[in-house]
Amino acid sequence: MTVVGTASSLATAVESARSTRPDLILVDIDLGGENGFDVVEALHDDDPRFTMILVSTHDEEDFADMVEASSAIGFLPKFELSADRILQIMSRTGDGA
Repeated sequence: MTVVGTASSLATAVESARSTRPDLILVDIDLGGENGFDVVEALHDDDPRFTMILVSTHDEEDFADMVEASSAIGFLPKFELSADRILQIMSRTGDGA
């Protein structure tokens, strides 16, 4: 996996995604002043083809309903963040290889 961009705000996330067209976007739920759920929805509104996974240091149960209602394909705790786990989530939803 190759990182093609980073963003620290909703506006830069949309701009970066438009210019790099990544296969997958990892969005941290806690972005300080902004909310990762808002970023996911803004990216989805910009292009519904974006594939996104929400990540956090918090437990999945803390956000289960919000993750389910979001346009993200899933959630991954940061301590489990790996290429294998990302591919598992993507293959489970039909977005992976």
